[in-house]
Amino acid sequence: MPTARNGWVRKALRSGRAVVTSRIPFTIQLCYDSTEHVQECTCKVDSGSKFVGISITTGEKIIKEVFAAEAHMRTDIVNLLSARNVLRRSRRNRKTRYRKARFNNRKKPEGWLPPSVRWKLDAHKRLIAMLHKFLPISDILVETAPFDIQKINDPAISGVGYQCGDQLGFQNVKEYVLYRDKHKCQICGKSKVKLHVHHIESRQTGGDAPNNLVTLCLECHDMLHNGSVKLKKKRGRSFRDATQMNIMRPFLLKELKEIYPNVRETFGYVTKYYRQQACLDKSHVNDARCIEGNVPTVLTKPYLVKFVRANNRQLHKCKIAKGGYRKSNKAEKYVFGFRLFDMVEYQGQECFIFGRRACGQFDVRLLDGTKVSESISHKKLKLIKRSTTILTERCSS
Repeated sequence: MPTARNGWVRKALRSGRAVVTSRIPFTIQLCYDSTEHVQECTCKVDSGSKFVGISITTGEKIIKEVFAAEAHMRTDIVNLLSARNVLRRSRRNRKTRYRKARFNNRKKPEGWLPPSVRWKLDAHKRLIAMLHKFLPISDILVETAPFDIQKINDPAISGVGYQCGDQLGFQNVKEYVLYRDKHKCQICGKSKVKLHVHHIESRQTGGDAPNNLVTLCLECHDMLHNGSVKLKKKRGRSFRDATQMNIMRPFLLKELKEIYPNVRETFGYVTKYYRQQACLDKSHVNDARCIEGNVPTVLTKPYLVKFVRANNRQLHKCKIAKGGYRKSNKAEKYVFGFRLFDMVEYQGQECFIFGRRACGQFDVRLLDGTKVSESISHKKLKLIKRSTTILTERCSS
């Protein structure tokens, strides 16, 4: 449990009656049996696709906050999977060109989720499991929100309007996009020529949604891919995060209830009401604090948690070097004793290694992206903690 007796903590560590189990948040474990009972804590989770708010409170009459954090999720899963798909197709075309076709009778197992959604669901579970290691959590409150994407596009929609979308009456998406653009090229304006439907973002990352498609003539389409012209039109609003939350919500609650006994669900409109009553600014941490109305009267300084990848799994560089061979794309594990994302101390400030050079010059930053130094010698850095896939630091504000 949280304690403000810093003098007692120092004496316990020096005498060997306690050991340090975590630096951030600073946590110690007693080396002897204690007769005192711990207080029960409630973990409030504001789930999300890019950001997750965490608030852990204790107490009944006077509610105190013992831990608060904002977690930044990874958003590069889709791009990495798309790059891996391209590399695999290229390799199989070179190595196994005459391999027999497989039977098309494979199906996905029950409960399968897309890899990007599955990773975010597992990240929520890992985050809650990490909190259980240093706090006696008894209840878990998870805020979820089912998003109505059609309602977001058209707030006045209702009833039969849900069945009468923009593509009603069109045979496919291409036909709708050509009609929407009036069968004209969106660069040169030509109409009585052969027209193509171009993806503004790649198909792997942007999908085949109408707001990601634009009509171009054959000549402008080729010039666009050659880099001769630029397309001024940008893709419309993306609802990827809302779709992922709609998919992930029931699986998250189900899997959490299988692990922990007391898991309850709450909704965003309830949190919004209590946040406005408490006169708190809109943020992920404040949303977590106001779940079910138990707003803490004593707030703590929040932490910043960031998920990072552990390894680069691309075996070779995409460009072939002279001589027809491929160089390895794997960097050295340790450069002058430091790894990527190691926590180091520089001029009394704790920061993380975001870039390394073989000459010993490192790029060190804070988790929020603030650059401490773009090129600093390894001799001026002091190692504090080895890198993990979950990085944690105190927020600056």
